[in-house]
Amino acid sequence: MMKKTFFTLAAALLCCNAAAQDIQADNAYAYPVLQGQTQGGVFVTLTNNGSRDDILLGAQVDKAIAEKTELHTHSHQNGVMKMHEVKGGIPLPAGQTQTLKRGSYHIMLFGVHPLSEGETFPLVLKFKHQPEQTVTVTVRDIRHQHADKHHHHDKHGKHEHNHSHHH
Repeated sequence: MMKKTFFTLAAALLCCNAAAQDIQADNAYAYPVLQGQTQGGVFVTLTNNGSRDDILLGAQVDKAIAEKTELHTHSHQNGVMKMHEVKGGIPLPAGQTQTLKRGSYHIMLFGVHPLSEGETFPLVLKFKHQPEQTVTVTVRDIRHQHADKHHHHDKHGKHEHNHSHHH
C-alpha cells in the first residue's frame, strides 16, 4: 500500500514543481553492487535552467541503501587517474548541463548494500541555492547489458511481465 501512495505523490510533485525547479535532474542510475562490495557509484544528468550558477553540495540515500555518500571526481595527476572527494561541491553553471559519469564527477556510495539490476531507490540531491530534489535512481549495468544474466543469484525471481504496465 505504502509504495503506491509514494509513487502517486512523487508523480504529483514532479508535475507541479517542474517550473519552480531551475535544476533539472535526469537519467539517474547506479551500477549494480554485488555481495561483498562496499562502494557504488551513482550518476545523474543535471541541467541548470536558471539564470544563476548553482552547486551540487551533496546527496543522500536511505541507510537501507548505503551508509553515506560523497561527491567524487577524477583528476589526472602525473598521468595517473585519481579519484578524490570534491570539496565544495560540483559546479552547475547557469544554462549548462553537468553530466555525472564514469571518469568524471559522480556520487559515491559507501557501505552500500547489494543492488541488483532493475532496482530503484530515491536519492536526495542538495544544492547551494535550489531546494533539494529527490530523484529515482535505477540500477542498471551499462557496461555489459548484453551479457547473459544467469550468473546473477536473484533471490526475488525475475518478473518478466513488465510489458503490461507502461508508466
